[in-house]
Amino acid sequence: MNEVKPTAQESTFDAKSSRGLVITGIVGAGIVALCCFTPILVGLLAVLGLGALTGYLDFVLLLALLFFICLLAYGLNKQRKGQAPCCTGPSLNRSEKVEQNQID
Repeated sequence: MNEVKPTAQESTFDAKSSRGLVITGIVGAGIVALCCFTPILVGLLAVLGLGALTGYLDFVLLLALLFFICLLAYGLNKQRKGQAPCCTGPSLNRSEKVEQNQID
């Protein structure tokens, strides 16, 4: 019955966090895809003397790519859902919020 409406500060925090998730997903997926499709990481491991680990790169990089793509999808979904409630309900100014809280 008593629905708690998010304040403007909470909605901006959600918008910032979902934007951060989207940016992290894009950057992470880009870096992992770069390492998957080019021999950058293989060359780096060879220079460091860790060339024996190149056989395991597929397992790690593909899981990391999947993780960052899922993070990107989650951030986009959260961003899309976060925009709907702020635009559909009536906007209350500070004095109306105080009056409404006193009534409840």
